[in-house]
Amino acid sequence: MRWRSFGRSGLKVTELCLGTMTLAGQADEKTSFAILDAAWAGGIRFLDTADCYPIPLELATTGQTESLLGRWMKERKNRDELVIATKGYFQMGTLPTQRGNSRLHLAHACDASLQRLGTDRIDLYLCHGWDPTVPVEETIGTLEDLRRAGKIRYYGFSNVRAPEVTACLLAAERMGVAGIAGIQPRYNVLYRELEDLLFPLARSQRLGIMVYNPLAGGLLTGKHRPGTAPAEGTRFTLGSSGDTYRARYWKDQLLSEAVALDTAARKHGVSLVTAAVAWTIANPDISSAIIGVSRPDQLQAQLEAIEIRIPDDLKRELDAAWYRLPRMPMEGDPRIADFHEEV
Repeated sequence: MRWRSFGRSGLKVTELCLGTMTLAGQADEKTSFAILDAAWAGGIRFLDTADCYPIPLELATTGQTESLLGRWMKERKNRDELVIATKGYFQMGTLPTQRGNSRLHLAHACDASLQRLGTDRIDLYLCHGWDPTVPVEETIGTLEDLRRAGKIRYYGFSNVRAPEVTACLLAAERMGVAGIAGIQPRYNVLYRELEDLLFPLARSQRLGIMVYNPLAGGLLTGKHRPGTAPAEGTRFTLGSSGDTYRARYWKDQLLSEAVALDTAARKHGVSLVTAAVAWTIANPDISSAIIGVSRPDQLQAQLEAIEIRIPDDLKRELDAAWYRLPRMPMEGDPRIADFHEEV
């Protein structure tokens, strides 16, 4: 497992990051521990979580994934060998003050995450979305105060677009602080809109990029077929999270492309899962790709991505898929005022 610099910062991360939103939800505690142990054995030392996990996002279960990670790290005694990223922003209570990127909410959310994780610092703290109701200077100032207090080491944003990243950079310059270290966007073979504006901006400002959904929520396993309903138990059927993933990916054109790519990968003796993750981490703009599973046996094909070079013919097929898809308005715009969108 190779380590990469997270943008211009001094932070180093493994090129694969284990996403944990299925842990303590789809996966019970025993299975979750087995997934974490398998990731550890595979060389992953970068874990991504959030205070609102597991999915589906429900107030009754918020914080359970962080608490599980805290128990696992305490039992394995490995906290100092891990890079932990967590996030705040989503609804954590019934009041309007219990969500968003205000000083009031983020300061409380960070303290609560520290307690659940059983640690004295968070290595990378991310705002889980953009909050149009809060001045960006307030959010950056809060994150900077948390850093100076030693509660977080680096900070950034998830689910933001180029104008919002620009606003963060300009605010940091006005305030005389280093500002955000990086971003966490959605990116995969079937969703490459970020290459037009966000990635060039991040490259020019030397921001770290950790991407999620390299398998398009499971679509890039090749097991789903156009004209069918999603199978029960998959990410596409998990309550409100299932609604989000169906809106993103459950379209016949996307399903057809996934089937075609699966056929192409098999011709080269490679699983589409491995090829899709390998294609993602081959992008020089990307510091790390977040992979996720609900069972430990699903991890191996993704871990194999660090060991292969995609054949040129297969890479051309993977590259071409995006350009065969129609350009459509974005689904699940993260810039929402009511904060109900899931990621």
